[in-house]
Amino acid sequence: MGTSYRIEHAAVEDLSQIVAIYNETIGSRMVTADLEPITVESRLKWFEEHTPRRRPLWVVRAEAANGTSSAEEHEKRVVAWLSFQSFYGRPAYDNTAEISIYISSAFRGQGIGSLLMEKAIAACPEIEVKTMLGFVFAHNAGSLALLRKHGFGQWGVLPRVANLDGTERDLVIMGRRIESD
Repeated sequence: MGTSYRIEHAAVEDLSQIVAIYNETIGSRMVTADLEPITVESRLKWFEEHTPRRRPLWVVRAEAANGTSSAEEHEKRVVAWLSFQSFYGRPAYDNTAEISIYISSAFRGQGIGSLLMEKAIAACPEIEVKTMLGFVFAHNAGSLALLRKHGFGQWGVLPRVANLDGTERDLVIMGRRIESD
């Protein structure tokens, strides 16, 4: 009667759904500094920069226990994604990654963000990430709360660096160290 979720590595066939989820967030002016929708073509290079071994890009698929859609549709439906992105592009930062999480509006508030965060934190030793970073608008209380819940602290603020339709917004830098046992 509920929904279960499966997290797996993204395939290029998922890119249109990844882009659609990303584009859902643009109008809210809460999540991204993009002001216009992006295209699948504009994200191909970004997609190709992700590798399961070092900089994964994961998708979340929803599987309804008694849904009205066919099983095949559930196999293909992406409802959220998480990416690890290299930070600053210099070799000394190889063990630092920026994470981004995007969840389809119909699936927010169901714990998917926490599922992705738990998987990301657990994967860090294997993908050689010792520092995770998140860059979040200061007015995005939900994302800030998610990161704090999972051990991130505020490491900095860039005041009024984004202009969203004439409103200047702060960017909060959140970070978490991953210590090996």
